[in-house]
Amino acid sequence: MTLSTAEQIKKISDDLNIPFIFKSSYKKANRTSIKSFSGLELKDAIKILHKVKENFGLQILTDIHTDHEINFASEFADVLQIPAFLCRQTELLIAAGNSGKVVNVKKGQFLAPEDMKHVSEKIESTGNKKILLTERGTTFGYHNLVVDMRGLETMKEIGYPVIMDATHAVQIPSQGGVSGGERKFIPTIAKAAAAVGIAGLFLEVHPEPEKALSDAASQLPLSSLIELLMTIKEIDAIVKK
Repeated sequence: MTLSTAEQIKKISDDLNIPFIFKSSYKKANRTSIKSFSGLELKDAIKILHKVKENFGLQILTDIHTDHEINFASEFADVLQIPAFLCRQTELLIAAGNSGKVVNVKKGQFLAPEDMKHVSEKIESTGNKKILLTERGTTFGYHNLVVDMRGLETMKEIGYPVIMDATHAVQIPSQGGVSGGERKFIPTIAKAAAAVGIAGLFLEVHPEPEKALSDAASQLPLSSLIELLMTIKEIDAIVKK
C-alpha cells in the first residue's frame, strides 16, 4: 500500500506542479498504548522506503528518535524529522545537525512558538542551517489541541521555512488508548495556514483512513487530496503575489 499511495500522490503533485516530499516512519516509537501498532520489522520498513525512493524518484522524510538511528536513516532519508515530543532533546538535535541532512523539527505541543529559536540554535551550532520548523498544534487543557495562526508568523521570524502539519493538529490525544481526531477540520487549518503564508504543508494521507493502523481519525482521505491542494495552491499564489 505504501508504494501505491506514494505513486498516486506523486501523480497528483506532478499534475499540480507542487513539490512533494514523501513522509513515512520506519518505526512508530511514540504510541498512546503498548498495544498500538508500532511498525513493521525494521529491515522490512527500510526496504519499502528504499523502493519508494528508487521507483518514484521521491525525496524521503522520516522520524528519528535517538542519535543511534541517524546513520542508517541517513542512507535513505533526505530529511530527518525530530518528533514533537523530542524537540528539546539537545543531543538528538545536535546529532541530526551533524548528519548534514535537512532537519525538520516538529514544535512540541507544550512549546511556545518563539521557543523554537532555541531549538534551531542547537542545530545551528553544528554549522547546519538546513532547518525546517513545523507547527502541529498546542495543548489546550486535557485531550485537546488548538492552532494559533499567530505562531506561524512568530516562527517565520526565526528565519527558517515554516511548515503546517494540518493533520496532527486536528488530533484529540489519548482517547481510550488511541488518538482521536476531527478530520473535518483538516481543510480549515490547511487553508488558514496557507493564507498566513507558509513554506509547506504536512499532511498524513490514506486511501482508507478508517483502516489506518495509526492516527486513523486524523488522516485525510486520498480521494480528498487533489481538491484540497488545488485550493491551497490558489491561496498560496494570492498571498505570495
